[in-house]
Amino acid sequence: MSFLEISSLRKVFPDGTVAVDRFNLSCHEGEFVVLLGPSGCGKTTTLRMLAGLEDPTSGTISLAGTDVTDSSASERDVGFVFQFYALYPHMTARQNIDFPLSCENVEANERKARVQVVIDRLQLGSLADAHPLQLSGGDQQRVALGRAMVRNPKLYLMDEPLGTIDLELRREIRELIRAQQLEAGITTVYVTHDQEEATRLADTLVVMKDGQIRQIGSSSKVYHHPADLFVAHFIGSPGMNFFEGKITQDNCRYFFESTNGSLVVNIERQVREGPVVLGVRPEALFPRVGGLLQGRVKLNEYQGAWRNLHLETDSGACIIRVSARDKTGRNALMPIGFDLDQLCFFDPDTEKRL
Repeated sequence: MSFLEISSLRKVFPDGTVAVDRFNLSCHEGEFVVLLGPSGCGKTTTLRMLAGLEDPTSGTISLAGTDVTDSSASERDVGFVFQFYALYPHMTARQNIDFPLSCENVEANERKARVQVVIDRLQLGSLADAHPLQLSGGDQQRVALGRAMVRNPKLYLMDEPLGTIDLELRREIRELIRAQQLEAGITTVYVTHDQEEATRLADTLVVMKDGQIRQIGSSSKVYHHPADLFVAHFIGSPGMNFFEGKITQDNCRYFFESTNGSLVVNIERQVREGPVVLGVRPEALFPRVGGLLQGRVKLNEYQGAWRNLHLETDSGACIIRVSARDKTGRNALMPIGFDLDQLCFFDPDTEKRL
């Protein structure tokens, strides 16, 4: 039985806006689930419905075997971490962390012990008696995390908790969040639009667009086997390259031919004939003498460990990933090879992966 079960969840606002539509998700206890998608895709609305801060239009939410769809936020036993810290400015870090326990009338000695455990875990010992305005953004977010953690809730809900923190602190606190979640074993639903953050944290990745789930799976599955054109383009930095064309068969062999005929690829597996979109990741394209396609370099983009070459070809624009030592100049011609094991094909009408 799933620990968190969300069935046909839907949210329609009074103005008719469908924020979340037919959302279905099952989570095991201790699982770290990340909702990923562009702004306005329904991630935060979904999280607010799980927290009891937003009433669903229809659908059900079950937590630990109990239907909590109509339960208030206080009845659900969840810890919510917001993007903005919302700390009480007149309270010290220790008092902010202690506040949820004091509201629940937990005995004083137990409160003190539980707060100290969280302070030690989050390495806040030297800052425990400081007020929020005396703390950096990263330290304020640690306190906000501590306030959620101290209750040992059934479920953690985190809405872009690292969105206002600089890059180095994001990495540090991201690692801390994952380490603490693994140690506590508490099921977590985490919202972000940051792909790196999502893929590094998630046991299960949920990709959303326009209020709907487009794909659920491990980070590796979503990256290498995208369910549709949106996921293929959205996941990855940069996203997948696309070439329009068709599949034909000749003597039991299958070929992809681009629309203008400038690219012909021998397909080493059976694919249905007819119009398709060929998708291929930048790392599956490479400079190769006698390659299947020739491109002209428009931009050589340094990325540290590698470079992205932006090319114009007769079959359209594409990006390939090459060694950081590559010095190919602008307007140079480059033959391009394909890793045939990493090709994806999509239906141009439904946009689904074939």
